Amino acid sequence: MRQYSEDHAKAGIKDKLPEIECWENQYKNYEITFVISEYNSICPKTGLPDFGEIAVSYVPDKWCLEMKSLKLYITAYRNIGIFCENAVNRILKDIVEACKPLSAKVEGRFNARGGMELLAEASYKRKK
Repeated sequence: MRQYSEDHAKAGIKDKLPEIECWENQYKNYEITFVISEYNSICPKTGLPDFGEIAVSYVPDKWCLEMKSLKLYITAYRNIGIFCENAVNRILKDIVEACKPLSAKVEGRFNARGGMELLAEASYKRKK
């Protein structure tokens, strides 16, 4: 018998989070990486906290992510129930929508639970 519902699976995917602001890029052909070492959210099934590190790498086109708004956006995850895998994919989706990069990657390394560490990675590359 399945113990996880569709509500668990979809938890946090559409929750309201702070806007990610951007500023106009002045250069071409470079990559930006942010490492957020204190990520946390809530497991939608157990209600227990998940902790980990999120790395966001992207190649900007016209817009760069504004660091403070990205910090506030990531910090807001501590108040929502979302599976770690879904968080990585949602972060990528929201970053792509905000700054429309040439490419982007979000990597999540989540603290071990029961001796198992979770690594999740999602990537985007703009079609030409």
